[in-house]
This record gives sequence, C-alpha cells and structure tokens, in this order.
Amino acid sequence: MSGRPPKALPSTGPHSLRDMPHPLAGSSSEEAVGGDSTPSPDLLMARSFGDKDLILPNGGTPAGTASPASSSSLLNRLQLDDDIDGETRDLFVTVDDPKKHVCTMETYITYRITTKSTRVEFDLPEYSVRRRYQDFDWLRNKLEESQPTHLIPPLPEKFVVKGVVDRFSEEFVETRRKALDKFLKRITDHPVLSFNEHFNVFLTAKDLNVYKKQGMALLSRVGESVKHVTGGYKLRSRPLEFAAIGEYLDTFALKLGTIDRIAQRIIKEEIEYLVELREYGPVYSTWSALEGELAEPLEGVSACIGNCSTALEELTDDMTEDFLPVLREYILYSDSMKSVLKKRDQVQAEYEAKLEAVALRKEERPKVPADVEKCQDRMECFNADLKADMERWQNNKRQDFRQLLMGMADKNIQYYEKCLMAWESIIPLLQEKQEANCFQLVFIPRWSL
Repeated sequence: MSGRPPKALPSTGPHSLRDMPHPLAGSSSEEAVGGDSTPSPDLLMARSFGDKDLILPNGGTPAGTASPASSSSLLNRLQLDDDIDGETRDLFVTVDDPKKHVCTMETYITYRITTKSTRVEFDLPEYSVRRRYQDFDWLRNKLEESQPTHLIPPLPEKFVVKGVVDRFSEEFVETRRKALDKFLKRITDHPVLSFNEHFNVFLTAKDLNVYKKQGMALLSRVGESVKHVTGGYKLRSRPLEFAAIGEYLDTFALKLGTIDRIAQRIIKEEIEYLVELREYGPVYSTWSALEGELAEPLEGVSACIGNCSTALEELTDDMTEDFLPVLREYILYSDSMKSVLKKRDQVQAEYEAKLEAVALRKEERPKVPADVEKCQDRMECFNADLKADMERWQNNKRQDFRQLLMGMADKNIQYYEKCLMAWESIIPLLQEKQEANCFQLVFIPRWSL
C-alpha cells in the first residue's frame, strides 16, 4: 500500500431495563413533538453518553491512577484485561491460514475457521473448516433474518476498485482476515448471537452449501413476524431515548467519515512524499563520488534519508492496515444500528395502528386482541435488545478506539524517534570533519602563507 509492489499470497446476557413509557401516552407524545418542552432524564442520559464518546479529554489521568510509563505499557495493560476476560469464556473462534484457489470460472480466497468450545451444543471440543467471503455473508444474512432485534456486526466491504487494490495481495488478504476474525469474535462474545443455530452450522459443517440451499426454512418466529411487517404503518414519533440514539449515530458516522477522508488524503500525500525521498537520498550518494573530503558526510546524509524513508513507509502501512479498517468498520456498524432502529420503528408503528383501531371500537371495555398483545411483546423485545446491544456496542467502541488512538500515538512517536535518531547519528561525523579542518588551519607553517 505504500508504493512497494504487493507480495504474492502463499498458497453476557441482556441487562435488566427500566419499564418504558407507553408509546401512546400523552406526555411522551407531547415531549416528542413539543419544541419548548424540557428534555426528559432519559434523553439527557442518552445524549450524555453520546457527548462523552464524541469528545476526547485534553489530558491528565483520573485521580488515584498512575500515569503509564509509555503508550506500550497501556497497550499491554489493555491486552491483559482481555486475557483475564478470556478465562471465563467457553467459545473461542479464530480465522487464519488464507489460501488462494484458482478454478476455471473464478479465483477466490478461503480462510481456516478453528473453533474450540465446551458448550453442549457442540458435539466435538474442536472444529476446523474452511470458508470464503460469501460464506461469511451468508452467515450475516441468516443472523439478520433470525435475530432481527439484535445488532449484527458488519462485514468488511466486499468490493474493491479494480486496478487500484489487488484483492489477492498479501497485504489486502491479511487486512480482510483480521476483519473477518473480528467479525466472528464479536458474534462469539454476544450472549444471544453466539447460540444461534446458523452460527453453529457455520462453525461446524464441512459442506455449508447443503445448508445454503435450505433457503428461508430456518427463520425464527420473531424473524417471521418482523419480516412481514409492511410499510403501511407510519410511526407517529420515535421515543426520545431512541431519537437520541439515532441523532448520535448520524453525528458519529459523519465524524468518522470526515476523519476517514482526511486520513486517506494524508496517506496519499505520505506515499507521494515517500517516492520523492527515495529519489532524493541517492542523489547525495552519487554526489559523494565527486567529492573527496565531503564523501563521508554526503554518504551519511544519504543513509539518513534512507532510514527516514523506511520509517515513513512503516507509518503509512500502519495507518492503511490498522487505522483505516477500524474507522470503516464503525461506519458500517452505525449503518447496522440504524437498520435495527428502523425495524424497531416499524414494529412500534404497527403496534400504534392496531392499538388505535381497538380504541375506535364503540365498546365500554374493549378487550385487547391477542395480535395486539403479541405486537406489544415484539416491541418490548426490540426495545430491550436494542438498548442492551447499544450498551455493549458503546463499551466495545470505547475499548477499540482507546487502543486505536494509543497505537496511533505510539506509531507516530516511533516514527519521529527514528527520524531524530537518524539525523543525530550524522552530527558527530560532521563535527569530526569540522575539528579536523580547524586543526589544519592552526598548524599551517608561516612560510607557507
């Protein structure tokens, strides 16, 4: 990604929640549409977590905590927390060993999926299967169909610009492997998705095509009900708590999109600068052949520029392979959350329409039909699952971006330290030449003047 030719590829459950206000209650409707009303505590709470995550502190550590000696020590501490949390897990999934397959009709990459588990749902303690990208896509679609009330982690984007990115290069395949590994790990850590039958099939089946042909036969009841909700129902107003979530997701995606575009421009400029440095350094080396006394200093300058070029290449690769993928993953994550939020709105709109139809009946004590109660249950299920997944997503986001920003700071510090070390190494050489010239001037015989 940094100008060099690409290498060939070698062949916990939901938390308890407060009871939500009735969606047709007068106070909720007035708060939702009234411009002069005071925001409810739920809205303030929802906005507070959004503002907290959008604003970074300017410095300092909390009272009673020791400042880390270096960014690397903090990274090690974060990794240690992950290891401690891993001791309580009963399902481990890894994605590795990408292999290129060349067929008559197509060329594609497969990845090895290794699963280790002590759960009773698995017949064996360990499985190893190979999957390609379209298999991961099948899994995600099945999870969306069977678990419509939950946030499904996003997959890395499938399509790349032809001629710009070689999708079979080692760098691209490794970046995708990391993203697919994170995708499965997020599902593994989810208290509901990790028990999904489609996920079990994906991890254990030797021939996944047999299950793909079954089509929509394995949809759950919740998935069926949500799937058949039509667009004929119009939502009156989204509850303030979910309206705040929607506003936060819009702002969050906008900020990340801006950072992504600027970061790509920075990388492009760094690659162009790297090309100039690689032409700039050898000029001093060829010049040194024409100079006697300046030959050694000129060679030193050429070596310094070469070291700076290597450091810049490493920094650019880190931004391309580590920084940008996280940004894009969370942009896609916000789109996934908006999709779940939209499904929740559809269920609420259906419930409101059916409840209003019951209220219009000319009965003193109309009995609530069973379909209305079922619709209310689906809405409450959506609310609980969406809030639990949102909280889980916020926790993951804070940890991921803390590691990302700390890693970015660490890589930039290493880059400037390498450049500083390279230029400082030539100063003694230049000082020796200067002292030698001064010594010759002092001991020149008078008769030679």
